[in-house]
Amino acid sequence: MEFATTKRKHAHVKRMVATIVIAVFGAVGTLVADAGAPARETTATVPTGFTIETIAHIEGPRELAVSPTGDLFVGTRGNVVDIVAHATDTPAKPSPFATFPDRIAAGVALDANALFVGTFGGIWRVPYAAGDRIARAAPQEIARVRLGGGRGHQTTSVALAGDRLFASVGSSCNACTESDATRATIEEMSLDGRDVRVRATHIRNAVALAVDPRTQTLWAGVAGQDELEHGHPYEIFDAVTAHEATPDYGWPTCFENHRPVDGGRDCGSQTVARAAFPAYETPIGATFYRVPPGARYAFPPAFRDGAFVALHGSWHSPPVPPRVVFVPIQHDEPVTPVDWADPTKQWRTFVSGFQRDDGSRGGRPTGVAVALDGSLFVADDTANVIYRIRPTERPGPR
Repeated sequence: MEFATTKRKHAHVKRMVATIVIAVFGAVGTLVADAGAPARETTATVPTGFTIETIAHIEGPRELAVSPTGDLFVGTRGNVVDIVAHATDTPAKPSPFATFPDRIAAGVALDANALFVGTFGGIWRVPYAAGDRIARAAPQEIARVRLGGGRGHQTTSVALAGDRLFASVGSSCNACTESDATRATIEEMSLDGRDVRVRATHIRNAVALAVDPRTQTLWAGVAGQDELEHGHPYEIFDAVTAHEATPDYGWPTCFENHRPVDGGRDCGSQTVARAAFPAYETPIGATFYRVPPGARYAFPPAFRDGAFVALHGSWHSPPVPPRVVFVPIQHDEPVTPVDWADPTKQWRTFVSGFQRDDGSRGGRPTGVAVALDGSLFVADDTANVIYRIRPTERPGPR
């Protein structure tokens, strides 16, 4: 497959913004460089027929959410959620939307009346009305998580399905029995933080949450445990709320398809996921691509009607490269059924090029979101940028 490549290198001239168009391998990539940002160099490749551009510079961007007016909310590794107004404009200018009295404001989800944010220790609600560019009131904490302290996974992902809010809280360890009931779970609650219940359990770190807008089903991409046989466990992606009962994914004693970590475990009641990725890929963000009404940049059939999943890569040796992949999904089922003998069958690579031949990296994708015009936003918490990806040729409304 041919690829279009975008390369960016920041200059040190304050307030100067440059847009550069480059041709590589016979395809066109667009580079947008803001010279006021820290000096970094990143590369990312997309399939021929697509253009990728850098639209904003944000420190430690994580989850993304798009507003009804086209603004982009960006969770971060700090205590601030940023907003990129009119994010499909180029270049865009981010600014702080809300600041939290807790660190790692990484999780973001938006409805018509509020922005919901997951931090290290809590779930927060910020009043919102369409067009707001700065919080109209102080954040209100509506639920607490990580009641037992600060070890292990520290981000809290959030997602909305109708009038229900979901929050994923990763484990405190690689493999242990948790004493904190919020750990290694996905919590479900009302929009005011009440009626809290566990919606998925024994799920090590379900950091990639996404809701299919057609079915309102919550999906979760999960980073599996380390220190098993090399190449295992496969990372999973599953339709959590398609299970009527509370799914139990088996961590830390069971993995993959009813596989025990040792011979003395009974894994018969373990919930088996509907999709899988190879070990150490680390799903960290996801979004469903359904063509928005009147989209100017609707993706072609090969990359629509499914989920884009950001895979953060690994620390293992050799390091697994970061990338964004596409999983075709219809009616809460992957188009290709899971094959536990081959975890590469259900998806195709969409964005790559983050890792160099020597294993060093120019970027690692995190959050993903669909713009109102049909283009795709991808956050990168190593390059500290937001990319926008769209078809090179605009096909018109669909």
